[in-house]
Amino acid sequence: MEITKEAAFSKSDKQGNSRKKKPFVTKIKENRVLILMCIPAIIFFLVFAYAPMPGNYIAFTNFNFRDGIFGSPFVGLKNFEFLIKSGQLWNLTRNTILYNIAFIGLGNILQITIALMLNEIHNKYFKKVSQTLMFLPYFISAVLIGAIAFNILNYDTGVLNTIIREAGGNPLKIYSMAGAWPFIIIFCQLWQSTGYGSIVYFAAIMGIDKSMIEAAQVDGATSWQRIRYVILPNLKPTFVILLLFSLGGIMRGNFGLFWNLIGNNSQLYATTDIIETSVYRMMMSQNNFTASTAVGLYQSLFGFALVMISNWVVRKINKDYALF
Repeated sequence: MEITKEAAFSKSDKQGNSRKKKPFVTKIKENRVLILMCIPAIIFFLVFAYAPMPGNYIAFTNFNFRDGIFGSPFVGLKNFEFLIKSGQLWNLTRNTILYNIAFIGLGNILQITIALMLNEIHNKYFKKVSQTLMFLPYFISAVLIGAIAFNILNYDTGVLNTIIREAGGNPLKIYSMAGAWPFIIIFCQLWQSTGYGSIVYFAAIMGIDKSMIEAAQVDGATSWQRIRYVILPNLKPTFVILLLFSLGGIMRGNFGLFWNLIGNNSQLYATTDIIETSVYRMMMSQNNFTASTAVGLYQSLFGFALVMISNWVVRKINKDYALF
């Protein structure tokens, strides 16, 4: 009788495994709608992300147009060695990382705060108008932001210096003050991106089970207590996922914003020069393909390693919050 049970169990186990392991073609047929929806995104990444990857070989060559990418002389890590010895790579890395840490840290704090404030507003018309007004800066071009900043901050006709002159003070040469620009850049970035990020967190708040909030109200919890003990813990998964995505781009600066605010002002490079702006100048003024490609490859590898390490740490703490 025992042998019969074991045989029956093994047979049912095999049937269960066969049900779980479906053929690849069957899986495609079952999920054909989702696959069709993903095709544009797949094509985009194939064309703009994976197809250009062989071009990274330029970073290990002394590139010239006559011989092409794979015909140019191979020089190994000399291009990276030059960047490290020049001291430029450290300054670019430091500036890029510090700016992105400020963008991520202050940005998430402001976004969550505004989302919580919107959630506490009961007038739906005022709420919609507020969301629209905060969301609009996200669609403003970086070129326009640079133009607005110039008209406010320039020495001769800027609004700020005009007010200072009218008050009897000495006008400020802000475009020569390298120490002031980190605050200006961070302010512009937060002004442009906070509205969009707050909508993401507000949507997450709307997805919280209303019965939990109602139960807290019945128990006599104040608005602050509901935020602290119900809403914020439920926002934690969204925050962690967005943080991991942000860490992947911590070595990639907002080129449009930095370039349109700073341009070729060498007086400000010490505190405002990031990897993207440096690579752009290498390409446009020096035609230095090898050094710019080396910096770009370094940037990508650093970001990839940071995402993998961060995801590994998150998996150790809580698997549900990890990306993969």
